[in-house]
Amino acid sequence: MTDGLILVVGSLNADLVVQTARFPLPGETLTGEELRTIPGGKGANQAVAAGRLGGSVSMVGALGADSNGQMLRDSVEASGVDTSHVASLDGVATGTAVITVDGAGENTIIVSPGANGRLSVADLDAAAPLFDHAAILCLSLEVSLEVVLEAARRARTAGARVLLNLSPYGPVPDELLSLTNILLINEHEAADLLDLTAEQVLAEGGKYTRAALTERGIPRAVVTAGAAGSIVFDGATRDGADAVAVPSPKVTAVDTTGCGDAFMGSLALRLAAGDPLAVAAGYAATVGSFAATRAGAQASYPTPEELTAFMGSHA
Repeated sequence: MTDGLILVVGSLNADLVVQTARFPLPGETLTGEELRTIPGGKGANQAVAAGRLGGSVSMVGALGADSNGQMLRDSVEASGVDTSHVASLDGVATGTAVITVDGAGENTIIVSPGANGRLSVADLDAAAPLFDHAAILCLSLEVSLEVVLEAARRARTAGARVLLNLSPYGPVPDELLSLTNILLINEHEAADLLDLTAEQVLAEGGKYTRAALTERGIPRAVVTAGAAGSIVFDGATRDGADAVAVPSPKVTAVDTTGCGDAFMGSLALRLAAGDPLAVAAGYAATVGSFAATRAGAQASYPTPEELTAFMGSHA
């Protein structure tokens, strides 16, 4: 599957993961299982998810010239992703995420940007030919807002669609939202962005969310809600429906780390192949659910053969 280049401008992190029965309370110390250091970072995860499923993927990012950086480069390249525009920087550590996973598979994450914070507009200049060939640009917020905004500008000028994951959540300029073709947010991010209550986001088929998206000038969005599935807001749906509920396959979660990135990468994959947004979101929901059944982020993502078998068992 090589329909259209997927360009990811984003982060690469070494994930330091500890599993524990429950999250500690403030001031409390708990004993966890063995510490694991595994490849992660929202940008790298999205690239790997699309690459493992057969997409044509290139990444722009920055690593430290250290062992974690080499681990990440090896992992991303093993998934078929072009890393020729992922820099290795001396004198700065590779980005790191400290992740706690509880007995229900839920997680908490604290990120130290490291080399991700050094990614600059000059790196976009060096990668200029990629923008000319991209069908989809994937962006999230683990690199500087300056870089995210400039990448979105260049993608739109080149005719690529911009897929923005507003995570980790933070305020963004209206210009970035206006440059975004498709916004991907979870229910909590939607509530923050659109000034809604958590209950309003999914209520009445997404009525309140659609009104708030329209007010912000955002025509197309996917709002995810974990096991509850997602709602796709797309005035271009063939049946004329503006909001489409997309279910997620029911699984027993082992670890939800990186599931949102699996959704993002596979959504980009199917959009680059020409799928309508709601169809692409259904595929992405299946990939995200598969990822929840395995530990870790990138290691949990399926190959096409694994995904086919999973879909057959959850038909």
